[in-house]
Amino acid sequence: MHFFSKTLWLVFFTIYTTGSIAQGDSSVHHKDYGIINLSVANLRTKPAHSAEMATQLLLGTRIDILQKQGSNYRVRTPEGYMAWIPSSSIVPMSKAEILAWNEKDKIIYTAEFGKSFSLPHKASQRVSDLVYGNILSLQGEDHNFYEVVYPDNRVAYIPKEEAMLFINWLTTRETTPDQILISAKSMLGLPYLWGGTSVKGVDCSGFTKMSFFMNGYVIPRDASQQVMVGDTIDILDDTKNLSPEKAIKNLKPADLLFFAADKKNKPDARVTHVAIYIGNGEFIHAAGMVKINSLLKGAANYDDVQTRTIVAARRYIGADDAAIQKIEESPYYNNQ
Repeated sequence: MHFFSKTLWLVFFTIYTTGSIAQGDSSVHHKDYGIINLSVANLRTKPAHSAEMATQLLLGTRIDILQKQGSNYRVRTPEGYMAWIPSSSIVPMSKAEILAWNEKDKIIYTAEFGKSFSLPHKASQRVSDLVYGNILSLQGEDHNFYEVVYPDNRVAYIPKEEAMLFINWLTTRETTPDQILISAKSMLGLPYLWGGTSVKGVDCSGFTKMSFFMNGYVIPRDASQQVMVGDTIDILDDTKNLSPEKAIKNLKPADLLFFAADKKNKPDARVTHVAIYIGNGEFIHAAGMVKINSLLKGAANYDDVQTRTIVAARRYIGADDAAIQKIEESPYYNNQ
């Protein structure tokens, strides 16, 4: 996946969040925006189903459409990531259409997994599957169901106990260490999936991204980008190896730990893995599955491989960094 210098990343982030990057070329025919239309959409490095998966986006997420090639669009995500997505996964929109969509009331799906129904009772036909974080337009409600509309105008019903009004969800987000760890631990046991960013499967940075998204923040997509933002935490000794004493003293729960698989051969090796610190030397990460390991020798869950490759730690909570953005302030999720 991509690597940027910190300066280039911050410049890029500032440009795309302020809307200064030009919209799509002539191939998109003034449909410069799009809304994800599947519960989880796969984005790839090239315009082909056989290409490597780069990332995923959730239903209701707004993207910028940059180019069309055959049946695929090159798009920009809320994190500034650029990749290709099949036309069947999104609903392209003009400026007027995206503004109209933005003005509609929304709900967000808050259960881990589920489905929407064709009628307001659970015995009716399924319209689609749903996962945590899916966003849909609200059309009506009764005592038990929200009536919702998909970007492609399908109408469905969602049990109220499985969703919230999006505006209410935003106001209940608390980006505290405890809340970040509750969200992270809710994904324990999920399978590792390269490019994954949903409760169907996550990669290491998709896991950290989702842990913060569940608590109201958009953060950079890849580990090699996540390590460039936030406040630096001193956890290394003079030989640039982990100092357990410093780690225990300086790390706080919900800090991010970064690892470089090729650290032994290259002192400036590229970051390839990220984890969330829990406390008492333990961390939670997506490696094979989402699991908890320890940095401390002698612990039953000590991870020798990861510990030997640790290269940095960052604190996002409380950091004054433009690349750590509240969802409510993002032009991709609010009514701008």
